[in-house]
Order: sequence, then structure tokens, then C-alpha cells
Amino acid sequence: MKVRNSLRSLKQRHRDCRIVRRKGRVYVINKTQRKFKARQG
Repeated sequence: MKVRNSLRSLKQRHRDCRIVRRKGRVYVINKTQRKFKARQG
């Protein structure tokens, strides 16, 4: 999982990437290609 300040560029890595808010943190998750994960902050 990558930790970044901004998730905008990570969202464009794959067309199935979704931005989700959990427990006050912002995550990028991908159901089909699970290697594309990221967290903000």
C-alpha cells in the first residue's frame, strides 16, 4: 500500500480504482487489481 499526500494521480492508475473514506482516512481500493491500493495521510 502506498501512502501519499494526494490520491488524485493514484486514482488514474486503473479504471477500477475507487476512493473510499474509512475511519477518517481516505483510501484508494481496487477490487479487480488488488495491487493498486493507497492511503492518504
